[in-house]
Amino acid sequence: MSFYINAVSAVSRFFGLIAMVLTGSAALVVTHMVIVRYFLGGSTVWQTEYVIYALVAATFLGSPYVLLNKGHVNVDLLQLRAGPVPRRIMQTLSALAGIAFCALLAWSGWIYFHEAWSYGWRTSTVWAIPLWIPLLPLPVGVGLMVLQYIAEIMKIHGGAR
Repeated sequence: MSFYINAVSAVSRFFGLIAMVLTGSAALVVTHMVIVRYFLGGSTVWQTEYVIYALVAATFLGSPYVLLNKGHVNVDLLQLRAGPVPRRIMQTLSALAGIAFCALLAWSGWIYFHEAWSYGWRTSTVWAIPLWIPLLPLPVGVGLMVLQYIAEIMKIHGGAR
């Protein structure tokens, strides 16, 4: 149990780092876009699309790290007032609901990614990158959320902290 929790936590931290790099790169690209467009009078073709895809990817890939660190929005008024056993039950039910939602989203995201990969879909912009690239972070990030929720349930029920 402890090995699973540690392994999933390490992967979540790794993807949290990737999300940080994507966010930082998006900030740099926005800066580049502003300089090229407004100060140099040049055209920007790929920058807006990159920033959108990078920030969406950072959101999906970084969400397991946020769950690991209890950073998601949480209404825990009842949990704080409940005793230890009802609190564990509520936390488990909440995590199971999260697993159900994330598993469904990861599955549907995987189907969409697979179609884009199989049929060679591209974005309909000037940049025209393969569509599977911006679609891949959805099933990967949300699939890892499922694994992180399972680790959180293990922690609730006596796993390593």
